[in-house]
Amino acid sequence: MPFHSITHNSKYRFATLHNYGCMFRCPVCSYKLHSGPNGRPGYAWPKPGGFLTTEQVKETLRKVNIATLYFMGGEPSMARDLPALLDFGKNELGVRTFLGHCNGWKLDLPNLDGANVGLKAWDPRVHLAYTGREKELIFGNFQCAFEAGMDLKANVVYVPGLVDLDQVEAIAAWLGSLSRDIRFHIMGYIPVPGQPYERPTAEAMERAVVFCRRHLNHVAMSHLTSDQARNHAARDDRFVVERIA
Repeated sequence: MPFHSITHNSKYRFATLHNYGCMFRCPVCSYKLHSGPNGRPGYAWPKPGGFLTTEQVKETLRKVNIATLYFMGGEPSMARDLPALLDFGKNELGVRTFLGHCNGWKLDLPNLDGANVGLKAWDPRVHLAYTGREKELIFGNFQCAFEAGMDLKANVVYVPGLVDLDQVEAIAAWLGSLSRDIRFHIMGYIPVPGQPYERPTAEAMERAVVFCRRHLNHVAMSHLTSDQARNHAARDDRFVVERIA
């Protein structure tokens, strides 16, 4: 699926292209927290009413003053016009290009400066059951991109009973084997309707940070409620954006 909207933050000089769809099938995906059919939670993000052409995106971006162009989803690497828009961002606009949130399915993209990759699980069986995809491809893509010099961040959702502390720390240890300076963010799971997993406690989150700092120099965490996750702008002005297309 192509991109369906563009948002702009004038203070921090970035624009974000939003894609619809994902090749993963994660039952605990946070997008399911947003209202779906009949306004009921627990569904994937509703399908947009329309999509933007590549030329519409370019025309819109030429009108704003930005230093960074972000691509988000769903999964932005699904968009067929992503390579053309990366080329446009780097070589016409002269801006930094970054996958603001992605699953690591495809990182070997020309004109891509960096990515924030969600690593789902360390146990291969859990990863396959969680996402429907093999772990080795995702972690291999991350390593290849890192070794190629891409600016990478990593994150994981701590889901007690699915992705427990041992898996969170194992991911941190693997990242640390690449470089202790990779930035790592631990997100506390926000319960998705219809799923059996509970939100981690504050103590469990703090323990996860301590354990992961054994391996990495830059470890942060967030432990949001469902309401907070629906209104990031109330806490962080980087999320205060205007929709421009």
